[in-house]
Amino acid sequence: MSTFSDPNEDAPAFPPTPARSGMPKWYPEMLASVADKVSTGRVRAVAAVNRELVATYWAVGKELLTRETSEGWGAKVVLRLSTDLKERFPDAQGFSPRNLRYMKAFAEAWPDATMLQQPVATLAWGHNVMLLEKLDDAQTRLWYAAAAVEHGWSRNVLVHQIETRLHERSGQAISNFKAVLPAADSDHLQQTMKDPYIFDFVSMTDRHTENELETQLVEHVEKFLLELGQGFAFVGRQVRFVVGGDEFLADLLFYNFRLRSFVVVELKNSKFDPGYLGQLGMYMSAVDDLMAHEDDKPTIGLLLCKTKNNVVAEYALRGYSAPIGVAEWKTQIMDSLPEEFKSSLPSIELLEAELGER
Repeated sequence: MSTFSDPNEDAPAFPPTPARSGMPKWYPEMLASVADKVSTGRVRAVAAVNRELVATYWAVGKELLTRETSEGWGAKVVLRLSTDLKERFPDAQGFSPRNLRYMKAFAEAWPDATMLQQPVATLAWGHNVMLLEKLDDAQTRLWYAAAAVEHGWSRNVLVHQIETRLHERSGQAISNFKAVLPAADSDHLQQTMKDPYIFDFVSMTDRHTENELETQLVEHVEKFLLELGQGFAFVGRQVRFVVGGDEFLADLLFYNFRLRSFVVVELKNSKFDPGYLGQLGMYMSAVDDLMAHEDDKPTIGLLLCKTKNNVVAEYALRGYSAPIGVAEWKTQIMDSLPEEFKSSLPSIELLEAELGER
């Protein structure tokens, strides 16, 4: 009769993991610190690998571009080169004829080697290909490259931000931030606000109500959070407050971990009306008093309207000491306003000057 030995019989014995409850008080702080170092190290390692790969591809592309200019070779050379590189480096990927052409286009788009010190050099190659395919000018590519690095966008998110023209919308909301917040907070908060906000994931008609818009935004909350920007967390919809015995309902409430403050969002399926700010301001005060922690910064308000008059919005915001932004919302990206019309719109400073002369 045969016997079977325990396969773990000779394995080294490890002591059981101690319970977290038995750790010193400072342990959570140490864990957070170590985890942060590991996370930062991993990000740097990925960035270093990407930088080396991009540098290699740029050098290959530069060689192809130089040879094409001096020798006038055609498509057959790329096909032959692709085959020979695959034979010489059988374990390597990325040398298809199509990718070799991308390398050439990459070197053509960035002719100066100093590009390798820019954010594009730390992005994954797929991100760089999207920048080449979707954008024509270097400055706009650099803007999206820097944003992708800062926010850790995936390739799909990068494409979405490009297609919704984020660089044209960022920082464009009408606000009173500069007047009511310290400069550092004001500048950062202004850049988080857009105008217009693009809700291309909802289906709306003129007969739809604000409640239906709100419902769809909550149903697609992940896409809504992406449009709001980095650091937003959804807290609730139709958040109830009782003030002086009366009940009030705020449309949407978020918390931004980067700004360290609550954000009240009010939705309007109509043109901006200065009276909307009073309602929003009351909700912000209620959040400050009833929900915010003493370490939180003042609650921020964001009023989203179907349309607005920028000059009227700027005048209306002057009467408020709480930070509020006003922007439009759209269900699809609209063509940029032609330059001839842009120049014809009066600024609030010009309007004031004209009023002062009367």
